[in-house]
Formats: sequence, C-alpha cells, structure tokens
Amino acid sequence: MRLAPRRLFTRAKSNTHSTSQPAPTSSTPAPVSAQAPNYPTTWSTDQNPRPMGTTGPRFEQTIMELQPQPLSAMEMIANEPVRLVHGRKAVCDGGASLVLPYPSPFPSPFQALIRFL
Repeated sequence: MRLAPRRLFTRAKSNTHSTSQPAPTSSTPAPVSAQAPNYPTTWSTDQNPRPMGTTGPRFEQTIMELQPQPLSAMEMIANEPVRLVHGRKAVCDGGASLVLPYPSPFPSPFQALIRFL
C-alpha cells in the first residue's frame, strides 16, 4: 500500500486584495549625536563620526540611544591641570581601585612598569 505524500507547505489563498499602502516615512535625517558627551567632534581625521561608525556588516545593534557613550579621555586629560614636581618623582596611590582575582607582587601596573625599567 502506497501513501500519498503530504504537502508540507501550502499557500493560503485569499479572494480579497489588500489595497493598503505602507505609511510613508519622513525623509528628515536623524539628529547627529556628539562623538562623546564631553567632546562634540571627531579627534582624528581618520575617525568616523559616531553614527557612521556603526554601519556595515559587523555592527548589528543600530539603536544609538542604547549604545554606551563613554567620556572622551582626551578631553578629560586636557582639562586636568598640570602639576609641577621638583625632581624626578612618580607617585602612585598603590592601585586601590585595581581589583585582581589573585594576589599580585606589585600593587599597581604603574609600579610594576617602574620596577622593570
């Protein structure tokens, strides 16, 4: 006895025609956000502006409001006053904010760099 093959994919037939058109979208571009909250433009000639850097096949999340907006380190350093010291001194706070999952022989990466030089 031979069974008839089942049709897995069937088309739904409809006698009514849809006349609704998709709603037209506005052609005004989205507002351009600043490169960083504390720096309005790009800081390099090769750098893409913030909205343009999120295009292409490697970027999937395009909702810019959900993206992190870190402060520009260049602007924060420019706003930091210059401190003059007498002699050749380098001061480290011991790495109080450095959290390591293991004990380290050096309290901070800065002191480790100084000891190896």
